[in-house]
Amino acid sequence: MAASATHTKARALAREILNDWEAIFQVLAHPQLPLTNNEAEQALRHWVILRSICHGIRTEDGTRIFAILISAIETCRVRQQSPWIFLAAVFRQRRAEFSVPRLPLVKGD
Repeated sequence: MAASATHTKARALAREILNDWEAIFQVLAHPQLPLTNNEAEQALRHWVILRSICHGIRTEDGTRIFAILISAIETCRVRQQSPWIFLAAVFRQRRAEFSVPRLPLVKGD
């Protein structure tokens, strides 16, 4: 299909499927994996809206920091922990020149 398709978009789709074959079919080897990444996309939706409202991050460092904050906040939420308590602990530790604390585990663990 990738070589014989006359339609450009069909050829591109076939090439993409062939290139990502292992990733696409991981769900067959690991049935506990979700069939879609919809949950991850929904978790990021409000961050994308915020970025749009703020007209993006203007520096490479700002982009990196924003990504780290999003990751920490979303990880805390998924683990049913307060991201704000965790971030306050991070700031306290760093101000005292200690290392950053580990992300909290799921409540009850």
